Amino acid sequence: MIKRTVSDLKPYDAPGHYNMVAMRYHGKEETGAEKFWIGKSTFLPGGGAEWAYDDNPLEKVYFVLKGEMTVTDKDGKEYVIHENESISFPPNEGRGLENRTNEVAEMLVIINYPA
Repeated sequence: MIKRTVSDLKPYDAPGHYNMVAMRYHGKEETGAEKFWIGKSTFLPGGGAEWAYDDNPLEKVYFVLKGEMTVTDKDGKEYVIHENESISFPPNEGRGLENRTNEVAEMLVIINYPA
């Protein structure tokens, strides 16, 4: 059993993301988790992630802890995810991501490792 707190976390660079800080709670390097990792992303107002193409074979879940985030799918449809709401992505589904509010948003990110 491994307990992790915010004080244990270290920021890392999340390619394609801007005006945000990414930190990982659990993963291979942090706690030896083999099947998935969990991170916390903090987005400043206007922060987000550039469109990620649909060639990523990993499943993803975003759970908003604070604030709200707007997710855009490949067809341009937008989903606003509020505090205590989540959105999931099957393998190979792209997305855009942005904090369009004037408040900081915090989100848990859960992603499986490739088989």
